[in-house]
Amino acid sequence: MKSHIIGLAIGVAFATSAFAQATSIDVKKSSGCGCCIAWINALTEDGFAATGEDIRGELLSQLKLDSGVPPRMTSCHTAFVEGYVIEGHVPPADIRRLLDERPEAIGLAVPGMPYGAPGMGPEDDRDAYDVFLINGDGSTAIFTSYAEN
Repeated sequence: MKSHIIGLAIGVAFATSAFAQATSIDVKKSSGCGCCIAWINALTEDGFAATGEDIRGELLSQLKLDSGVPPRMTSCHTAFVEGYVIEGHVPPADIRRLLDERPEAIGLAVPGMPYGAPGMGPEDDRDAYDVFLINGDGSTAIFTSYAEN
């Protein structure tokens, strides 16, 4: 019995530690957007502490511009994580890579809504798409490419 209690205590300590270390990400989205909610769920399943806030369309568009997202890079939601902007259905692994590498940049974007990106349907049946790094001057470079499945 004592070993079960010790094991439980160790398990709770690790779970508490992992929860305390979850990276917060704040998502701004349109009300009732199902793919935005699915993306938030994908972030949460990957260990992020994701929160969502509904913003009216014109205010969301202005937020994107004010945050440095070039119009050609926009999608349906915009998120903020540790000083970076995340636009659209960016995979959690790319967000983690961004946070690990810490490039001097505005953030990442997946323009449009490509089928099979997180929140946009099954990944095993996806269209090809790119994740772009948005530089401070508004230029972009491919950060990651995903092939069609």
